[in-house]
Amino acid sequence: MTVAIAARPAGHLLVEALIAQGVDTVFGVPGESYLAVLDGFYEHRDAIRFIACRQEGGAAFMAEAQGKLSGRPGICFVTRGPGATNASIGLHTAFQDSTPMILFIGQVASDQRDREAFQELDYRQMFGPGTLGFAKWVGEVHDPARLPEYIARAFHVAMQGRPGPVVLVLPEDMLTALTDAPVLPRIEPALAWPAPGALRELRTMLLAAQRPFVIVGGSGWDAASCDAMQRFAEGWNLPVGCAFRFQDLFDNAHPNYAGDVGIGINPRLAQRIAEADLILAVGARLGEMTTGGYTHLRAPRPAQKLIHIHAGPEELGRVYAADLMLQSAMACAAKALEGLAPPPSLPWNDWTASAHADYEANHEAVPVEPLDMAELVKTIQRLAPADSVLTNGAGNYSGWLHRFYRYPGLQRGGRTQLAPTSGAMGYGVPAAVAASILYPGRTAINIAGDGDFLMTGQELATATGYRAGRIGRGKLIVIVIDNGTYGTIRMHQERAYPGRVSGSDLFNPDFAALARAHGWAASFVDATAQFEPAFAAALAADKPTLIHVKLDADVSTSRATLTAIRRSAGASVTHDLRKVNPP
Repeated sequence: MTVAIAARPAGHLLVEALIAQGVDTVFGVPGESYLAVLDGFYEHRDAIRFIACRQEGGAAFMAEAQGKLSGRPGICFVTRGPGATNASIGLHTAFQDSTPMILFIGQVASDQRDREAFQELDYRQMFGPGTLGFAKWVGEVHDPARLPEYIARAFHVAMQGRPGPVVLVLPEDMLTALTDAPVLPRIEPALAWPAPGALRELRTMLLAAQRPFVIVGGSGWDAASCDAMQRFAEGWNLPVGCAFRFQDLFDNAHPNYAGDVGIGINPRLAQRIAEADLILAVGARLGEMTTGGYTHLRAPRPAQKLIHIHAGPEELGRVYAADLMLQSAMACAAKALEGLAPPPSLPWNDWTASAHADYEANHEAVPVEPLDMAELVKTIQRLAPADSVLTNGAGNYSGWLHRFYRYPGLQRGGRTQLAPTSGAMGYGVPAAVAASILYPGRTAINIAGDGDFLMTGQELATATGYRAGRIGRGKLIVIVIDNGTYGTIRMHQERAYPGRVSGSDLFNPDFAALARAHGWAASFVDATAQFEPAFAAALAADKPTLIHVKLDADVSTSRATLTAIRRSAGASVTHDLRKVNPP
């Protein structure tokens, strides 16, 4: 017997549909274009909550972090025009990071379309899908009865194949119209398994190799598939590196771990990849950062044999002409690889052992005074709970985190590394706030640069408003590395135009005082010995904590100072000039 459904505003139906998909938290900035949806959140406030953020970019970053942590689409609501343009940075991050996400945008009323009405934009043109676009799909709902259909499709598209962001546009008058349409059941993605014949070929190629190397990355992993991947690596004793900012997909303390394949790569690891005779890339797009500007793996045809496994068929063969390509979801690929029987003996045991030895040696660094960033990160590692979520945005400061923090592999509660492969500044603070709100039992730690922090630092107010870091055992900690400069840009300036600094200096506030104004605890650190007690106090505090760390601007990266970079660049420029004008 069919149960009649009472007519209600489409905005309420939308909220009901999200609840049916298992969504209990959404992020956004309120707008008059979707008041009916906000009223739906009030109507269903016992089942779902709307987290009001301070800027749409921060809200979109929070939703992107939600997608990374949960494996299901993170949800963000913004209003038309400025709201959508502000949110675009989070959308672009979700696209490049292959993160499932749905951005809902309020739109002008249908009878005002195409008149350049107040804040009107054409979102199909703005975010239209494409290989280098913002979204996998952009839809606009005009019939309230079809709203459940559009939402179901949005969840399918966001999770299917290579995950990514979807945009749904909601005309204001559609949301207020009454409808008795029922919601649709919870969506689960269809998972592709690798073809048996291809798996046999993969095993044959492995058996023929002398110096194989595995690169894992991308999205779509869960704890079970990461465990299966680790068992495959153990069975075949393969060295494993993690793609750029996917270091939490493999236990960094494992004897098969070789390091992160990204910006600031260990030179020995880069050389090892170049010397490999077979690369097995599982889930990674093999983008510019992972391939060292397409040099570790030469595009389109690498010197090494290449096996590429990816969930998105459009990704396979797009850049690299691999020797073997397999389309598969990561959950299926890892289980299939685990089932491949290794031979009784392997010729690359010493190769694998030396790869891990190189990784261990990379943990040793020349001491720096008065503040040693390597020791700072190692202190975080030693004191923070094992399941802590570490977040960062873009900047040279992240190099210390990537090099010296040992991620424990994917946790049952989700990922432990939230960082944008898109290189988006300002990502880390909203991501940490989102992690703290969504998982109050886990500690969230953001390491931010000074320029990075001030792009989204207003989201400290969101954390305060929703009691992040106060509910549950987890703590919320932001560590601001203040060197008074856009460090990455300054580094490149010194390399290309030594001594000619322009536009990269920063003029910063008292970050600790700023945090206290938001109701946070705060402290200031400018020497290595001061950090451990400050961090221990943050872990014991009953409120979120910001630690303002003052770093000398000359300490540019985990491997070089600005002075050394300038001298090297200056010598190179002099050498080049002598070629043109010999003495």
